[in-house]
Amino acid sequence: MSAVKTITVDGTFHMKRGAISRPTQAYECWGELSSAKDNAVLIFTGLSPSAHAASSPADPSAGWWEDMLGPAKPIDTNRYFVICVNSLGSCFGSTGPASVDPDSGEFYRLNFPVLTVEDIACAAGHVLDHYGINQVHTVLGSSMGGMTALAFALLHPERCRRLVSISSAARSLPFSIALRSLQREIIRKDEAWQNGEYDLNGHGPISGMRLARKLGMITYRSAAEWAERFGRERATDRIEEDNGFGIDFEVESYLESHANRFIGSFDANCYLYLSRAMDLFDAADQGGSLSASFSQLKLEAAMVIGVESDFLFPVHQQEELALALQEHTSSVTFKRMASIQGHDSFLVDMDRFRPAVAEFF
Repeated sequence: MSAVKTITVDGTFHMKRGAISRPTQAYECWGELSSAKDNAVLIFTGLSPSAHAASSPADPSAGWWEDMLGPAKPIDTNRYFVICVNSLGSCFGSTGPASVDPDSGEFYRLNFPVLTVEDIACAAGHVLDHYGINQVHTVLGSSMGGMTALAFALLHPERCRRLVSISSAARSLPFSIALRSLQREIIRKDEAWQNGEYDLNGHGPISGMRLARKLGMITYRSAAEWAERFGRERATDRIEEDNGFGIDFEVESYLESHANRFIGSFDANCYLYLSRAMDLFDAADQGGSLSASFSQLKLEAAMVIGVESDFLFPVHQQEELALALQEHTSSVTFKRMASIQGHDSFLVDMDRFRPAVAEFF
């Protein structure tokens, strides 16, 4: 059972650095659209999630933001019509490198154009067109989704009343670019990647994806959480290896488990494209500086949330974003969270994040 819906964009979809024909945009929705069509909330995801943010009668399985979205929850589907889109370039229903090019009949693979966050934002606009929604009540996103939400507000200022950016930024810092660059290189150095020509129904670059995911998991959490959660506990399910370098510690077992669940569920080429899109994004590109870019916004209100233990998107980046928004938006709220779960706090520290989001809505 699936709640995923799709639309097909007619004709040519022009991207920032290329074009594709008749792309598919996947999404899920909850709640009812008001007769005035003024209660829509648009959610953009991080790099790896699908559009399944929450359960529904059509798909009762828990979503990646289950505690945040639903009836009587902070994003209340009794009040709002909520749309969560799967990013263009991903592998959960939207067109991406793992999709078939309708013009050639072949998989796009590395022939897919360079993907940008702006492309993801513009593709989502077609879902709003499908429902006849001229303006969304709120656009929000976390991590890469926060970048995409900001891009949407900049590219379509008339279509966006309010903005929520969580653990995101106006641009990527050299540190996070370096980390993602290494992840991409790890995947591309796997012999099974075959310059992107691996069997899409086979195993692909399993080793590269495992290692890239492990590195990603390390960046998503914090050293303080590792210490509190695992300490120096020894693994109870130690994996023995002939060379004597198997898993000794619980933190190693944790990374191994997450990596194994990830491989096979996410396409390697899609991962490469989305990862690079995050690095390429800079909100200042819209006007030459953040101030000039943000002068185009027509927001009534915005909320920016940062986490003190996030070293992938440090909290000073959220402060910078909030200050830049304040120049051109009358009501801007900045929330500085003391969560120890690092970048992933918005997924797990619901005691802090639920009240903040509920207050804004």
